[in-house]
Order: sequence, then C-alpha cells, then structure tokens
Amino acid sequence: MTRICRIGDIEIGPERPLAIIAGPCTLESRELALEIGAALQDACATHHLTYIFKASFDKANRTSADSPRGPGLDRGLDDLNAVRERLGAPITTDVHDPAQAEPVARVVDALQIPAFLCRQTDLLNACAIAASTNGRAVNVKKGQFVSPAEMVGPVRKLAAAGCNNVILTERGTFFGYHRLVNDFVGIGDLIEQDPGGGPCPVCFDCTHSTQHPGAGATSGGRPERAGMLAKAAVAAGVHAVFLECHPEPSKALSDAATMLPLQEAVTLIAELAALRSALVPTTARP
Repeated sequence: MTRICRIGDIEIGPERPLAIIAGPCTLESRELALEIGAALQDACATHHLTYIFKASFDKANRTSADSPRGPGLDRGLDDLNAVRERLGAPITTDVHDPAQAEPVARVVDALQIPAFLCRQTDLLNACAIAASTNGRAVNVKKGQFVSPAEMVGPVRKLAAAGCNNVILTERGTFFGYHRLVNDFVGIGDLIEQDPGGGPCPVCFDCTHSTQHPGAGATSGGRPERAGMLAKAAVAAGVHAVFLECHPEPSKALSDAATMLPLQEAVTLIAELAALRSALVPTTARP
C-alpha cells in the first residue's frame, strides 16, 4: 500500500486529488511570486486539485558562474514566508547544503533535494532531521543517473534519520549528451518500488524533463512537450505533477528554456484535472 505524504494540510497519495507543485524557477521578486502563485492556486481550486507553491532562493547548480542564482537564504525565506501567508498554500524550495536544512524547515512545508544531490548522505540526514523536528516533508528528485530501484537508498537514509514523510520526483534520465528521456516503464517501477513501509508517492516533473542539460552557456529545452509528458505521467498513475512557469519565460532569470508561459500552465492544469478525474476516483477534496 502506497504511503501518504503530508505537505502542510495536503495529503498526496492514492485516492487523493492530484497535487500540483508549481511556481517560478527562481524567486525573482515577491510580487512576481505572488502573481504566479495566485493564478496557479486559483486554477487548482477550480478543478479540485491541491496546490503547493515552489520557487528557489538559490540555484546552486548553474551551467555558468555568471548565471543568476537568486536572492539567497535570508531574503529568499522572507519572500517564501510572505507567499505562504498571503496565499495560505503550502510551499517548497530546494536545499543544497546541510546547513540550510533547519532554517528552511522553519519556513517551508517540504524540503526538496535536487536530483544531482539525491545520494548525498549528509544532505539527506540534515533534511530528515529538520523535517521530522518541524513536521515537514522531504521531496527527493530522482537523479538522472539513478534507476528506480536505487531510489530505495535515499528513502532508507531519510528513514534512518527519522523522516518517513517522503515523496519522490521523476525528472528524466540522461540519454547521451544534452538530452533527457522519460522511461514510463521506469515510472511504473518507481511507483511500485517499496523501500520498506510501502512505496512512496511519486511526482512527475514535466518541465525539467524537457531540458537539454549543458547545451551551451545555459541549458536548452523543449517546453512545448511538457504538457504531453505531464498527461502521459498522469495516465501512468503519478500522484503529483511538478512544473515551472513564468508570465514571460524568455525574460526569466533561470530555466527560461524550459518554463511554461503562465497561461499555458493554467490550461494544462485543467487538462490534467480532466484526465485524472476520468482515471482515478478520489475520496478526498482539497
């Protein structure tokens, strides 16, 4: 039996509404974060989906040293806290360093482990301790170099450090250079993979899955395929969908090549809700 992951007052798992984890890549400004978050929250509420706001205070894994990284920990957490209070929605952000885990956990509802860091024991331990102490969840993005079966390792590390409130996110697998692909047989395996105590709920990252990593000074992408991938993932049975969006993606400070235009994201949410409703009955409402 698949576990339930609790992020704020939202439950993610079987027979729960599809969860949407979405927002801009980087916290560019408090005003922009609120604009994006409000539009996504309204779309989710309209279609009876649950919503978790996502934005990053620091993008530590950039192709170029000249790429903007975000506002940093202190200002970033202030902005995230303001978004949480204004929207009344749970929030999540990524954590790159063990020292960030405790201050981040005091503000956000879920700590996100970046894909490249999914096997880093010190980071997993710090996030597990901070999450369990503060009543938070941990979202582990599956590394592009890790198989579904290998993801029992990070989950067991988190459990050993005291955290079982976990969700896993698929975001594509390396295929040669500058290309990610999605193996939907593998997604089915990830959904069923039991590290002990039942499989974890699974989220699908539809925008980063279109990325062309390292293809130039900044990563490229095929965002026009994000919707197709998201629909396929919902049909495959994932419990949540992750996406990044922006009113004007070409002007975004980070991941401009993969983010969806905000209005396209709103339309996609409606399409995912219709597909999910046709496939999976729910016993809970957001």
